[in-house]
Amino acid sequence: MATEDTARPEHYVQSLERGLAVITCFDADHPELTLSEVARRTGLTRAAARRFLLTLTDLGYVRTDGRQFSLTPRVLDLGYSYLSGSGLPELAQPHLEQLAGRVHESSSVSVLDGADIVYVARAAVSRIMTVRIDIGTRFPAHATSMGHVLLAGLPARELDAYLADTPLPRLTEHTVVDPDLLRAELNTVRAQGFSIVDRELEAGLRSAAVPVRDRTGAVVAAVNIATQAVRHTLKSIRAELLPPLREAATRIEQDLARTIG
Repeated sequence: MATEDTARPEHYVQSLERGLAVITCFDADHPELTLSEVARRTGLTRAAARRFLLTLTDLGYVRTDGRQFSLTPRVLDLGYSYLSGSGLPELAQPHLEQLAGRVHESSSVSVLDGADIVYVARAAVSRIMTVRIDIGTRFPAHATSMGHVLLAGLPARELDAYLADTPLPRLTEHTVVDPDLLRAELNTVRAQGFSIVDRELEAGLRSAAVPVRDRTGAVVAAVNIATQAVRHTLKSIRAELLPPLREAATRIEQDLARTIG
């Protein structure tokens, strides 16, 4: 949603903020929106929303039939700029494929973006969730093993802000939604170097994740293995999936260090 003109630094370009707000107001639940709906979801006036939508249409990022507006595939260029620039997805992909082939379970890499994890690389063996997972898919960090790893890697001040300000919706009966309980879990994850989440994101889904660190030791991504509860107990995840997962993370870190170095 667009924000008010208060306490902005001198360099701040509010029109850019508003244009991005228009783009991000479209999502899986709202792939098509009318002018009025865009104005309401962004907090813009109808006149301002119309100008931004028509400009984005001229630039090729939005299409319209005269009443409904929707994004075009060109918006993928914005995400691709990040993916191609970071190098991480390309480096991780062969290791994910090797890992998935070894354990016969899907494996992914994600990064933290605000309160969400965002998938940047994936090797899928089978579909184990009710929602489709693609590059760019987002899930709430508090309910995922990769999210726990990434949150545990935050500096203390950033984690404090996250726990103080972020809603923690209950996605299943197992989702941890109490900030104090989540903080305790993240402390455990930080100490042991991995996270195992049991049916917190979706019923029947279990996953394990470990961090991917850069040369300074900072957590820059997380890599996971996801499985169905009927296929793996928590004990078997620790015994059978966690060791190869850690090995894959080590190889990704080594490639990342060589590339950056």
